Amino acid sequence: MGLMLVTGSAGHLGEGLVRVLRSAGRTVRGIDRVASAHTDLVGTITDRGFVERAMDGVTHVIHAATLHKPHVATHSRQDFVDTNITGTLNLLEEAVRARVIAFLFTSTTSTFGAALEPPAGAPAAWIDERVRPVPKNIYGVTKVAAEDLCELAHRNQGLACLVLRTSRFFPEADDDPTARAAYDDANLKLNELLYRRLDVEDCVDAHVRALEHAPRLGFGRYIITATTPFRRDDVDELRRDAPAVVTRYVPGWRKVYDELGWRLPPSISRVYDNALARDQLGWRPRHDFASVLAQARELRGDIRSELTRALGIKGHHGDAHRDGLYPVTPRT
Repeated sequence: MGLMLVTGSAGHLGEGLVRVLRSAGRTVRGIDRVASAHTDLVGTITDRGFVERAMDGVTHVIHAATLHKPHVATHSRQDFVDTNITGTLNLLEEAVRARVIAFLFTSTTSTFGAALEPPAGAPAAWIDERVRPVPKNIYGVTKVAAEDLCELAHRNQGLACLVLRTSRFFPEADDDPTARAAYDDANLKLNELLYRRLDVEDCVDAHVRALEHAPRLGFGRYIITATTPFRRDDVDELRRDAPAVVTRYVPGWRKVYDELGWRLPPSISRVYDNALARDQLGWRPRHDFASVLAQARELRGDIRSELTRALGIKGHHGDAHRDGLYPVTPRT
């Protein structure tokens, strides 16, 4: 591969991508609004001139920069449109002009929105690429719109462009204060590896695999998440008695949880399925509930991967709030 452009290089995923790609001998140009050790050019993707300069000589693009869910409370809807839609359009059009070989857009499972919330008494939602997104906030709306711009660039300009809908991988404490109060942070994150989380090492690897396959695939949307132990026919019981289902697949979980003073949720309402990404991208995530459970037992509750430790916690905002990392009152 030639020169690779990574947007959002001061962020969690962006820095992880720059670190891993450079350690593999790849030539990378990192761009971000924030200066960092992994950022080569400082500027905003909403500035078309900056994007044009950043794209000079680039052969591959990974677009990881975004305003995301925690920013809904601090940024206007117009901010989301400017960054997530206009910024993505600027990158796509300059990538076409530069005749790049492959373009990756980092999207999110949050695009599914209301589709993730089955009514009371209904089975858990099984989420794969056939599920239609039903965004429930400006973040989801703008990410879906940006995905559609990627598809349009492929269809009309022939740009090889893949969309990776990543589940949560951030190391920060959960943005839901109820969840933070109910579970130890590592306990909550390990629980989520069953159905809605992945490790940043696997997220980075999925992007690397996708870059390799993009010219052959042309366009596609893929759910990027840890491999769940569950099957589609578990959805009824998962909603009624999640621990019983986990016991069938990972029978040793209870002993470890008892040792750590942890617990599983009584019910699971959605499960993300990564089968298409594993099949079409040749992606093999290494971190799942069983493997991280074994690490938690060995390291007395530390579930962090090597890359997660290296990246640390960056925070979603530049200032503190009454609720720690998160504002209390959402912006309207």
